[in-house]
Amino acid sequence: MSARRRAVLSLLACLPALPVLTSCSTPAQLLLAAIPDGTLATLLGHFEKAATVNRQRVAELEHKGEWVELAKFAEENLDKDRSSAPWWMVAGYAYSQQKQHARAIQCFREMVRLEPDAPDGWNLLAQEHLAIGEPRRAISIIENALQILRDSPATLVILGDANSELRLHEPAARAYQQALDMNGGLTQAWAGLARSHIQLGRMAEAENIARAMDKSHPDLATAIRREIEGAKPR
Repeated sequence: MSARRRAVLSLLACLPALPVLTSCSTPAQLLLAAIPDGTLATLLGHFEKAATVNRQRVAELEHKGEWVELAKFAEENLDKDRSSAPWWMVAGYAYSQQKQHARAIQCFREMVRLEPDAPDGWNLLAQEHLAIGEPRRAISIIENALQILRDSPATLVILGDANSELRLHEPAARAYQQALDMNGGLTQAWAGLARSHIQLGRMAEAENIARAMDKSHPDLATAIRREIEGAKPR
C-alpha cells in the first residue's frame, strides 16, 4: 500500500458515518467506499422488486461476511436470469471480498453493460481497479462514465482518489471540489480535498477544512491537522 493511501485511510478511519471502512488492512475493503449509503443499503437498494426471501438472504450473508455463500447465492440466481444487474452486483461484491478481483471486475462490467445510465456499476468497476492498484484504468473508466452520467458526486470522489494515487494532486483537488459542489455533505470528499491541499502545500486551505469539521467531525479535523503538522519541514 502506498504512503498516500495509508495517509488517506488514516483520515477516513476517523469517520463513523462510513461503515464500509471498518478496517484498512486489505484493498478489497475500499470497495464501495465512495457510495454514501454503505454496503448493505446499496446492495438491498437494487432489490426493491425482489422477493423478500432474497433480500433477507443477501442481508444475512453480508452481515455474517459469508462471501463464498453470497457469491454462490448470486450465481444461482444469475443462472435463472443473466440480465439481472443487481445479482451481478452482489456477485461482484462477494468476489471482491474474497480477493477474486478478476471475477469481480467481470461482474461489474456486466452491470455497466446492462445499466450504463446507473452510476453504481461504473463506480464499483472503477473502485475495484483502484483497490488492486490500477488507478490509470480507474481514471479511464470514470472518464467514460462521466460522458454518460449526470450529477454523480460519488463518481467524482473515485476520480479524485485515482488521481491522488498517481500523485496528480491538482486534478484530484478539482475532482473532490466538483463532488462537493454537487453534495457538500460528502465527508470523504472533504477528507480527500484536505489531503490534496496538504500535498500541494496549501496548508491554509487544509486548515479551513479542519476548522469546518471541528463540530461535525472532530476526529477528522484532528487527523487533518496532524497531517498538516507532519508535512511541515523539519
